[in-house]
Amino acid sequence: QLQASGGGLVQAGGSLRLSCAASGRTLSGYTMGWFRQAPGKEREFVSRISRSGSAGYADFVKGRFTISRDNPKNTVYLQMNSLKPEDTAVYYCAADSSVVSGTTPSHYDYWGQGTQVTVSS
Repeated sequence: QLQASGGGLVQAGGSLRLSCAASGRTLSGYTMGWFRQAPGKEREFVSRISRSGSAGYADFVKGRFTISRDNPKNTVYLQMNSLKPEDTAVYYCAADSSVVSGTTPSHYDYWGQGTQVTVSS
């Protein structure tokens, strides 16, 4: 089970750090991803980190967001800086067990419940 936390209300330009903790599952065996979904929109890829720690980002967050993982703590983080109103969404963490990971939701096997991020202008 994945538990996402750390969302909240922040002003534009501010920062938040999301956490994704796992219970009953060792995250080091998975590629971990963050997705987001705004009202009326499809769920979209934000970032992922491979088992070896290699990170990838959607273009719209490059230079602002940083994904990391702490395997001893069984937790993945998403540091979000320079937040914009268009970053407002529910953010989900997900785990991908496949050998070749992807950036579409269908690649991911397990999902957290989501945490709301609201950025005011």
